[in-house]
Amino acid sequence: MKKDRGKVWLGVAGVVINTEGKWLVVKKKYSGLKGVWSLPAGFVQMGETADEAVVREVQEETGIRCEVSGLIGFRTGVIREEISDNMAIFYCSPTTDEQSIQIQEVELSDACWLTVEEIVQSGESSVMLEEMASHELSHHQLFKKEGINPGDIFEYSSYRLFFNK
Repeated sequence: MKKDRGKVWLGVAGVVINTEGKWLVVKKKYSGLKGVWSLPAGFVQMGETADEAVVREVQEETGIRCEVSGLIGFRTGVIREEISDNMAIFYCSPTTDEQSIQIQEVELSDACWLTVEEIVQSGESSVMLEEMASHELSHHQLFKKEGINPGDIFEYSSYRLFFNK
């Protein structure tokens, strides 16, 4: 599972919130997040945008298809004074049956929908997840704008802008 990602990492995570206001959360089988609730997440792959990566990761880990409506946060840190670890956190809505969770058993031990109260009070949530669940995120998101071309000279094959309305 370990891949050579170099010294600068770009990950993505999805805050997928259903029509009942519940969040899609997962329990990883490995790393510092082993056995605690966290967000579906992973790394951006070559040839994809960060928002495409989060849609792929959510579906790979949980079987839930989603769409991105905005960017709600950015986590950044340095590991052991050498690895730049960065994560874009997107606001997403499910586009498939919310009851059809199918976990990626290689990486996950569980996945489910939890209320904000369950996330904050469970004592089983990651620090980042608990902190995010303690705030009203929908009021803080940057919205996605597509269909923009910054100029053919840049040769973008995919381009999106996230900004505050």
